[in-house]
Amino acid sequence: MKLRPLGRTNILVSPIALGCWPIAGMTSLNVNDNDSLKTVAAAIDNGINFLDTAYCYGAAGESERLIGQAIAGRRDKVVIASKGGVHWDADLNQINDARPERIAQECDESLQRMKIDVIDLYYLHSPDPKVPLSEVAGAFAQLVEQGKIRTVGASNFNSDQLKEFHAICPLSAVQQKYNMLQREIEDEIVPWCLEHQVSLFNYWPLMKGLLAGQIRRGHQFSPDDKRLKYEVFRGEAFESAQKLLDVLDQIAAEVEKSVAQVVVNWTMNRPGITASLCGAKRDWQIIETIGAAGWKLTEPQCQRIDAACEKS
Repeated sequence: MKLRPLGRTNILVSPIALGCWPIAGMTSLNVNDNDSLKTVAAAIDNGINFLDTAYCYGAAGESERLIGQAIAGRRDKVVIASKGGVHWDADLNQINDARPERIAQECDESLQRMKIDVIDLYYLHSPDPKVPLSEVAGAFAQLVEQGKIRTVGASNFNSDQLKEFHAICPLSAVQQKYNMLQREIEDEIVPWCLEHQVSLFNYWPLMKGLLAGQIRRGHQFSPDDKRLKYEVFRGEAFESAQKLLDVLDQIAAEVEKSVAQVVVNWTMNRPGITASLCGAKRDWQIIETIGAAGWKLTEPQCQRIDAACEKS
């Protein structure tokens, strides 16, 4: 897998990253430490050098703890991204807290959990409306000066927030949701990242399994399925997504790949995208995803996908 530069740094990352939220076990069923460790090992052994986690991935930092175990003896083989500024309270309510002292505390705890000396890329997980961005940016700049992190990222920001943060603490990376059905960042954030040579990493490339072709017409959702809160899983939007999947089925057959591999290949080669974050809780899942690398859709195939996206 050909590595790509992270922003203007000398750090190189694989165009597919392992998203390490699933191994935290908070929203995925049948998660266990043994399979999670195998998943991380399989990713590294098969060409992925980029691991994406966060302080709040797990009620007690399970994701970072497992990463620490998985990379023992092979720290030099991986680039680690983590995030601070969001945690869980005692009742498992998600709390935004980006006070400088809290950011410093979470960074220290993340280093300890993963048993590493420095985090390669450290994001503000989400803007905290209670804390001025200027103060938060200053806290991240201080972490760089202290040698605790190598470079800085921003996650779930709008374009104005990116500009404000970047003016105080230069960003190397931005992380946003992006997929064939959710392309809003193409309007402002992608052009800004391209102009400033900031890497863009996207999560939800497969839109919670929908774009992997796992959820088809006639699928019976459980009433408590949390995916139903997203419009794309309901009514006309769901049918439009199915029409896109019809096109993806055809292209997958042409290139002899799975629908998921076609989708990830398209995503990782979009303008501005440095790497696509792909979650997995089993080794075979990330090995299949890695099959999205090493080849490229043709321009006519991409045009057919774009045309189908416009109709969805």
